[in-house]
Amino acid sequence: MLLYILIGLVALIVLVLIAAGTRPNTVHYERSIRIAAPPGRILPHIVDFRKWMPWSPWEKKDPDLQRTYSGASSGPGAHYHWVGNSKVGEGHMEVLESGPGGVKIDLRFIKPWKAVCVAQFHFTPDDDGTQVRWTMDGPQIFMGKVFGLFFNMDKAIGKDLEAGLAGLKAVAERG
Repeated sequence: MLLYILIGLVALIVLVLIAAGTRPNTVHYERSIRIAAPPGRILPHIVDFRKWMPWSPWEKKDPDLQRTYSGASSGPGAHYHWVGNSKVGEGHMEVLESGPGGVKIDLRFIKPWKAVCVAQFHFTPDDDGTQVRWTMDGPQIFMGKVFGLFFNMDKAIGKDLEAGLAGLKAVAERG
């Protein structure tokens, strides 16, 4: 009987590993919102990491978050390092590019696991404001593939992106 249980467990593990191996090698998360403000009023809240506190969803998940800023005060070359509780982990961001069309950020997670991605805020102006699209793209590590079999990462990360965009909207529309 024990032998059959062990064989079943090994078979289950092999199936999970095979299924994980068929998952994509990259991840893409994306959410958008319309903000009743021009790109020039939105941009300062993204390119200056010190201005993320009022709108970033992760800032609210750890009231004792430790923050370190370095490099440029805003725009390309601005750096932000955080260390927080298990909900926010540890990581680093650097603004790579910024302009009227949006912002590109190098995003590196250190804990709870290492991951690298590019976060971008894309601005599309319209008659009454700006469509803001927040994307995150990066390689999918194997453990992420396994985890993704049991947990919908797009839904989880998407919820944070939606909360962040709603916060950014509130801040930018206030002026």
